[in-house]
Amino acid sequence: MRIAAITLAILAMTGPAMSETIQLYAAGSLKLALTDVARAYEAASGNKVEAKWGASGLLKNEIAAGAKTDLFASANMEHPQALHDTGKSGAVVLFTRNRLCALVRPGFGVDTETLLERMLDPNVKLASSTPKADPSGDYAFEVFAKAEAFKPGARAALEKKALLLVGAADSPVPPAGRTAYGWHIAEGRADIFLTYCTNAMAAQKETPAQIVALPEKLSVGSDYGLTVMNGAPPAAQAFAQFVVSDAGQKIMASHGFAPRK
Repeated sequence: MRIAAITLAILAMTGPAMSETIQLYAAGSLKLALTDVARAYEAASGNKVEAKWGASGLLKNEIAAGAKTDLFASANMEHPQALHDTGKSGAVVLFTRNRLCALVRPGFGVDTETLLERMLDPNVKLASSTPKADPSGDYAFEVFAKAEAFKPGARAALEKKALLLVGAADSPVPPAGRTAYGWHIAEGRADIFLTYCTNAMAAQKETPAQIVALPEKLSVGSDYGLTVMNGAPPAAQAFAQFVVSDAGQKIMASHGFAPRK
């Protein structure tokens, strides 16, 4: 669909009346991409998008406890599905994909083939996000589980040594304008940080670091789910449609996200 057609569709849904403000809760890994998507939607519709970014699991818990939002964009499908299953939102739509990569401190001397060996090294500081609170942590622990098939004992060793530096409610907040991943690498708190490839790309722009692809046997992908809350204004549904439109998907791809199809 061409951008002009998308614009007409959005205007048809939202109408010429006063603009609406949409409340969005979204995974922190989406911040750069969805901010740009929101700007394009705002320019086309005249509506506004106000966002709260954070770990998807924590955001889901806030919404379940009564926090007011119109849309929820999660780094997995399970959290929005849980809200749908309890009658809080509509259908869950897969709107983009990501993968896990390793962000590695400069000069560390690791590549895809040696990554598992280096992660298992007792002297190497391995970091991930916090499981349950943040899907990125769940995906990292899925990597650890896959490692068990190739090195018996690897799963327990990796789970025990993993430093859960982000994703929890009490995780330290990086300075303004810094990603948590690049900040922790730069400050020496981690040698290898398992995070989304898009996060690693953003961190590399601010911190000298290497991005290492996981070997295929350990590769883990992530599906991102979007749901519109019951009672949300029509503009929220229009924004959701813009996210999955060709224009929205092009913006997501420019930030390193993979197509939803």
